[in-house]
Amino acid sequence: MFEDIYNKSDLEKEIWALVKGSVELLGFEIVDVELARGPGGTILRITIERPDGPVTIDDCVEVSRTCGDILDVKDPIDGPYNLEVSSPGINRPLKRIGDFERFKGEKARVETKEKILGRHRFKGMLKGLKGDNVLIKVGDEEFEIPLSMIKKARLDRI
Repeated sequence: MFEDIYNKSDLEKEIWALVKGSVELLGFEIVDVELARGPGGTILRITIERPDGPVTIDDCVEVSRTCGDILDVKDPIDGPYNLEVSSPGINRPLKRIGDFERFKGEKARVETKEKILGRHRFKGMLKGLKGDNVLIKVGDEEFEIPLSMIKKARLDRI
């Protein structure tokens, strides 16, 4: 089910699986599920998009209520947490392997866990995938970045 998602913990994948069907029934797609530590404790961030237009605040409230109800029953997270639901914004994160093909031809920023050819950050034009590598053209150079090395990736529209 999650062969198209990279760089996620088992718990994040479990949460994604728990809420995915209900979120899709509401007419949205999950872009990301992220557990983070904040000053007030654990934060669960669920990022959604609508295939037919922008996500509104009312949409986020509706998805938050639905996901909150599911998570209250299934209780996969130890201890208290705050649930945040939002849209991905204009500089949408690239979280699924398929995103690198979907947004081929658009500007993107990719940050790696370790240096590749002396650099951690790549800002340029997405050229898609080649096997398990993301292709990105930076200036006149094209780089192949292994998916396993990607720390963060997002569109760079502004």
